[in-house]
Amino acid sequence: MREKTLKSAASMTGVGLHSGKTVNMRLLPAEEGGIIFVRTDLNDKPEIHAAASNVTSTVRATTLEENGAKIFTVEHIMSALHALKIDHCRVEIDGEEPPVADGSALVFFNLIKSAGVVELSAKRREIVIDKIYRADGDKDGRFVMILPYDGLRVSFTSVNPHPMVGVQYGDFIIDETVYEKEIAPARTIAYEKEVEALRRAGLGLGGTLDNVIVYNDEKWLNKLRYADELVRHKILDVLGDLRLVGIVRGHIVAAASGHALNTKLAKMIYDDNIDK
Repeated sequence: MREKTLKSAASMTGVGLHSGKTVNMRLLPAEEGGIIFVRTDLNDKPEIHAAASNVTSTVRATTLEENGAKIFTVEHIMSALHALKIDHCRVEIDGEEPPVADGSALVFFNLIKSAGVVELSAKRREIVIDKIYRADGDKDGRFVMILPYDGLRVSFTSVNPHPMVGVQYGDFIIDETVYEKEIAPARTIAYEKEVEALRRAGLGLGGTLDNVIVYNDEKWLNKLRYADELVRHKILDVLGDLRLVGIVRGHIVAAASGHALNTKLAKMIYDDNIDK
Protein backbone atom coordinates (compact mmCIF):
# COMPACT_ATOMS: atom_id res chain seq x y z
CA MET A 1 0.00 0.00 0.00
CA ARG A 2 1.16 3.50 -0.85
CA GLU A 3 0.90 6.52 1.40
CA LYS A 4 -1.90 9.00 0.74
CA THR A 5 -2.42 12.72 0.99
CA LEU A 6 -4.98 15.24 -0.22
CA LYS A 7 -5.14 15.99 -3.92
CA SER A 8 -5.87 19.69 -3.36
CA ALA A 9 -6.39 22.15 -0.53
CA ALA A 10 -9.69 22.49 1.29
CA SER A 11 -10.85 25.04 3.83
CA MET A 12 -13.64 25.76 6.29
CA THR A 13 -14.61 28.32 8.91
CA GLY A 14 -16.47 27.66 12.13
CA VAL A 15 -16.64 27.98 15.90
CA GLY A 16 -14.63 25.89 18.35
CA LEU A 17 -16.70 23.69 20.67
CA HIS A 18 -14.89 24.65 23.86
CA SER A 19 -13.27 27.98 22.98
CA GLY A 20 -16.37 29.46 21.35
CA LYS A 21 -14.03 31.33 18.98
CA THR A 22 -14.36 31.55 15.21
CA VAL A 23 -11.46 29.91 13.40
CA ASN A 24 -10.37 29.40 9.82
CA MET A 25 -8.84 26.07 8.88
CA ARG A 26 -7.12 24.84 5.71
CA LEU A 27 -6.15 21.27 4.91
CA LEU A 28 -3.15 21.10 2.61
CA PRO A 29 -1.46 18.24 0.75
CA ALA A 30 1.89 17.05 2.12
CA GLU A 31 4.34 14.37 1.02
CA GLU A 32 5.89 13.71 4.44
CA GLY A 33 5.69 14.56 8.12
CA GLY A 34 2.41 12.87 9.02
CA ILE A 35 -0.44 15.05 10.25
CA ILE A 36 0.83 18.48 11.32
CA PHE A 37 -1.21 21.33 12.78
CA VAL A 38 0.19 24.79 11.98
CA ARG A 39 -0.86 27.72 14.20
CA THR A 40 -0.94 30.50 11.61
CA ASP A 41 -2.14 33.03 14.20
CA LEU A 42 1.08 32.83 16.22
CA ASN A 43 4.54 34.24 15.56
CA ASP A 44 6.73 31.92 13.47
CA LYS A 45 3.66 29.72 12.77
CA PRO A 46 4.67 26.88 15.12
CA GLU A 47 4.00 23.31 14.06
CA ILE A 48 2.36 20.69 16.28
CA HIS A 49 2.78 17.10 15.17
CA ALA A 50 -0.27 14.92 15.75
CA ALA A 51 1.64 12.33 17.77
CA ALA A 52 0.77 10.51 20.99
CA SER A 53 3.91 11.89 22.61
CA ASN A 54 2.50 15.43 22.28
CA VAL A 55 -0.71 14.80 24.26
CA THR A 56 -0.78 17.05 27.34
CA SER A 57 -4.44 17.06 28.41
CA THR A 58 -7.56 14.93 27.98
CA VAL A 59 -10.12 17.03 29.86
CA ARG A 60 -13.27 16.76 27.69
CA ALA A 61 -11.07 16.67 24.57
CA THR A 62 -7.59 15.68 23.38
CA THR A 63 -4.98 18.44 23.54
CA LEU A 64 -1.60 18.45 21.76
CA GLU A 65 1.31 20.76 22.55
CA GLU A 66 4.65 21.31 20.83
CA ASN A 67 6.97 24.22 20.10
CA GLY A 68 5.25 26.41 22.69
CA ALA A 69 1.85 26.09 21.04
CA LYS A 70 -1.21 23.93 21.56
CA ILE A 71 -4.23 22.66 19.69
CA PHE A 72 -7.18 20.94 21.34
CA THR A 73 -10.30 18.97 20.38
CA VAL A 74 -8.37 17.32 17.57
CA GLU A 75 -10.11 13.95 17.86
CA HIS A 76 -12.90 14.52 15.32
CA ILE A 77 -10.69 15.63 12.43
CA MET A 78 -8.12 12.98 13.34
CA SER A 79 -10.86 10.35 13.23
CA ALA A 80 -11.85 11.32 9.69
CA LEU A 81 -8.20 11.32 8.59
CA HIS A 82 -7.81 7.84 10.10
CA ALA A 83 -10.89 6.45 8.35
CA LEU A 84 -9.74 7.81 4.98
CA LYS A 85 -6.18 6.58 5.62
CA ILE A 86 -4.53 9.95 5.06
CA ASP A 87 -0.85 9.62 5.96
CA HIS A 88 0.27 13.21 5.46
CA CYS A 89 -1.60 16.51 5.74
CA ARG A 90 -0.84 20.02 6.96
CA VAL A 91 -3.70 21.57 8.91
CA GLU A 92 -3.32 25.35 8.98
CA ILE A 93 -5.49 26.96 11.65
CA ASP A 94 -5.66 30.50 13.03
CA GLY A 95 -6.79 29.46 16.51
CA GLU A 96 -6.30 26.83 19.17
CA GLU A 97 -9.26 24.59 18.29
CA PRO A 98 -10.71 23.24 15.02
CA PRO A 99 -14.31 24.14 14.15
CA VAL A 100 -16.88 21.90 15.83
CA ALA A 101 -19.15 21.94 12.75
CA ASP A 102 -22.20 19.83 13.72
CA GLY A 103 -20.40 17.99 16.53
CA SER A 104 -19.53 14.97 14.41
CA ALA A 105 -16.73 14.04 12.01
CA LEU A 106 -18.91 14.03 8.89
CA VAL A 107 -18.04 17.59 7.85
CA PHE A 108 -14.32 16.79 8.05
CA PHE A 109 -14.84 13.50 6.19
CA ASN A 110 -16.70 15.31 3.39
CA LEU A 111 -14.13 18.12 3.31
CA ILE A 112 -11.32 15.64 2.73
CA LYS A 113 -13.36 13.80 0.11
CA SER A 114 -14.06 17.07 -1.70
CA ALA A 115 -10.33 17.81 -1.82
CA GLY A 116 -9.68 14.36 -3.23
CA VAL A 117 -7.18 11.73 -2.14
CA VAL A 118 -4.04 10.86 -4.05
CA GLU A 119 -1.43 8.13 -3.61
CA LEU A 120 2.21 9.01 -3.04
CA SER A 121 5.22 7.01 -4.16
CA ALA A 122 6.29 5.97 -0.66
CA LYS A 123 5.07 2.72 0.85
CA ARG A 124 2.84 3.09 3.90
CA ARG A 125 4.22 2.09 7.28
CA GLU A 126 1.03 0.86 8.88
CA ILE A 127 0.99 0.21 12.62
CA VAL A 128 0.23 -3.51 12.62
CA ILE A 129 -0.73 -4.68 16.11
CA ASP A 130 1.05 -7.97 16.81
CA LYS A 131 0.37 -8.30 20.55
CA ILE A 132 -2.18 -7.16 23.13
CA TYR A 133 -1.96 -3.61 24.50
CA ARG A 134 -4.31 -2.63 27.33
CA ALA A 135 -4.95 0.52 29.38
CA ASP A 136 -7.14 0.32 32.50
CA GLY A 137 -8.94 2.91 34.59
CA ASP A 138 -8.41 3.29 38.32
CA LYS A 139 -10.34 0.36 39.83
CA ASP A 140 -13.54 1.34 38.02
CA GLY A 141 -13.72 -1.36 35.36
CA ARG A 142 -13.03 1.00 32.48
CA PHE A 143 -10.50 -0.16 29.90
CA VAL A 144 -9.43 -0.01 26.30
CA MET A 145 -7.29 -2.59 24.56
CA ILE A 146 -6.19 -3.50 21.08
CA LEU A 147 -5.64 -7.00 19.71
CA PRO A 148 -4.08 -8.35 16.52
CA TYR A 149 -6.62 -8.27 13.68
CA ASP A 150 -6.38 -8.22 9.90
CA GLY A 151 -8.13 -4.91 9.39
CA LEU A 152 -9.58 -2.24 11.67
CA ARG A 153 -12.41 -3.14 14.02
CA VAL A 154 -13.89 -1.44 17.08
CA SER A 155 -16.04 -3.14 19.75
CA PHE A 156 -17.14 -0.55 22.30
CA THR A 157 -19.39 -0.75 25.37
CA SER A 158 -20.55 2.62 26.65
CA VAL A 159 -21.82 2.69 30.24
CA ASN A 160 -23.84 5.66 31.49
CA PRO A 161 -25.90 5.47 34.71
CA HIS A 162 -28.51 7.86 33.37
CA PRO A 163 -31.68 6.02 32.24
CA MET A 164 -31.91 8.17 29.09
CA VAL A 165 -28.60 6.72 27.92
CA GLY A 166 -27.78 3.49 29.78
CA VAL A 167 -25.54 0.79 28.34
CA GLN A 168 -24.88 0.88 24.61
CA TYR A 169 -22.75 -1.48 22.52
CA GLY A 170 -21.32 -0.99 19.07
CA ASP A 171 -19.21 -3.35 16.96
CA PHE A 172 -18.02 -2.18 13.55
CA ILE A 173 -15.42 -3.30 11.04
CA ILE A 174 -14.18 0.07 9.87
CA ASP A 175 -13.75 0.92 6.24
CA GLU A 176 -14.51 4.13 4.38
CA THR A 177 -18.14 3.20 3.60
CA VAL A 178 -19.01 1.95 7.09
CA TYR A 179 -17.37 4.97 8.69
CA GLU A 180 -19.26 7.44 6.49
CA LYS A 181 -22.66 5.86 7.14
CA GLU A 182 -22.41 4.52 10.67
CA ILE A 183 -19.76 6.49 12.60
CA ALA A 184 -18.95 9.89 11.07
CA PRO A 185 -22.44 11.42 11.61
CA ALA A 186 -22.50 10.59 15.37
CA ARG A 187 -22.36 13.80 17.41
CA THR A 188 -20.99 14.93 20.76
CA ILE A 189 -23.39 14.40 23.68
CA ALA A 190 -23.87 16.37 26.90
CA TYR A 191 -26.09 16.22 30.00
CA GLU A 192 -28.05 19.45 30.44
CA LYS A 193 -27.13 19.74 34.14
CA GLU A 194 -23.42 19.68 33.22
CA VAL A 195 -23.57 22.54 30.73
CA GLU A 196 -23.38 25.47 33.15
CA ALA A 197 -20.53 23.90 35.14
CA LEU A 198 -18.60 23.28 31.92
CA ARG A 199 -19.00 26.90 30.86
CA ARG A 200 -17.84 28.15 34.26
CA ALA A 201 -14.73 26.03 33.70
CA GLY A 202 -14.19 27.66 30.30
CA LEU A 203 -15.41 24.61 28.34
CA GLY A 204 -18.28 24.13 25.91
CA LEU A 205 -18.44 27.86 25.13
CA GLY A 206 -19.25 27.15 21.49
CA GLY A 207 -21.75 24.39 22.19
CA THR A 208 -25.34 24.76 20.95
CA LEU A 209 -28.16 22.41 20.04
CA ASP A 210 -26.81 22.61 16.48
CA ASN A 211 -23.56 20.86 17.41
CA VAL A 212 -24.21 18.95 20.66
CA ILE A 213 -26.89 16.39 21.52
CA VAL A 214 -28.26 17.33 24.93
CA TYR A 215 -30.40 15.26 27.29
CA ASN A 216 -32.01 16.04 30.63
CA ASP A 217 -33.86 13.92 33.16
CA GLU A 218 -36.91 13.63 30.93
CA LYS A 219 -35.97 13.74 27.26
CA TRP A 220 -33.50 14.46 24.48
CA LEU A 221 -33.57 18.13 23.52
CA ASN A 222 -32.77 17.40 19.90
CA LYS A 223 -33.45 14.55 17.50
CA LEU A 224 -31.03 11.62 17.53
CA ARG A 225 -29.46 10.36 14.33
CA TYR A 226 -29.09 6.88 15.86
CA ALA A 227 -30.71 5.33 18.93
CA ASP A 228 -27.19 4.46 20.08
CA GLU A 229 -25.51 7.68 18.95
CA LEU A 230 -23.43 7.95 22.12
CA VAL A 231 -21.49 4.73 21.59
CA ARG A 232 -21.00 5.53 17.92
CA HIS A 233 -19.46 8.87 18.89
CA LYS A 234 -17.25 7.05 21.40
CA ILE A 235 -16.03 4.87 18.51
CA LEU A 236 -15.42 8.01 16.46
CA ASP A 237 -13.33 9.42 19.31
CA VAL A 238 -11.20 6.33 19.89
CA LEU A 239 -10.41 6.15 16.17
CA GLY A 240 -9.27 9.78 16.33
CA ASP A 241 -7.18 9.31 19.45
CA LEU A 242 -5.44 6.21 18.09
CA ARG A 243 -4.59 8.03 14.85
CA LEU A 244 -2.00 9.78 17.04
CA VAL A 245 0.00 6.55 16.62
CA GLY A 246 -0.48 6.28 12.87
CA ILE A 247 -2.80 4.29 10.65
CA VAL A 248 -3.61 1.25 12.75
CA ARG A 249 -4.40 -2.36 11.89
CA GLY A 250 -5.99 -4.12 14.88
CA HIS A 251 -9.15 -4.77 16.89
CA ILE A 252 -9.96 -2.11 19.49
CA VAL A 253 -12.07 -3.36 22.42
CA ALA A 254 -13.24 -0.82 25.00
CA ALA A 255 -15.55 -0.43 27.98
CA ALA A 256 -16.48 3.10 29.11
CA SER A 257 -13.20 4.49 27.78
CA GLY A 258 -12.59 8.17 27.16
CA HIS A 259 -9.78 10.39 25.90
CA ALA A 260 -7.54 9.74 28.92
CA LEU A 261 -7.50 5.96 28.44
CA ASN A 262 -7.54 6.19 24.65
CA THR A 263 -4.41 8.35 24.60
CA LYS A 264 -2.77 6.25 27.33
CA LEU A 265 -3.17 3.26 25.00
CA ALA A 266 -1.91 5.32 22.07
CA LYS A 267 1.24 6.23 24.01
CA MET A 268 1.90 2.55 24.80
CA ILE A 269 1.69 1.65 21.12
CA TYR A 270 3.67 4.73 20.09
CA ASP A 271 6.51 4.01 22.51
CA ASP A 272 6.68 0.40 21.33
CA ASN A 273 6.73 1.23 17.62
CA ILE A 274 8.39 4.63 17.22
CA ASP A 275 11.90 3.26 16.57
CA LYS A 276 10.93 0.20 14.54
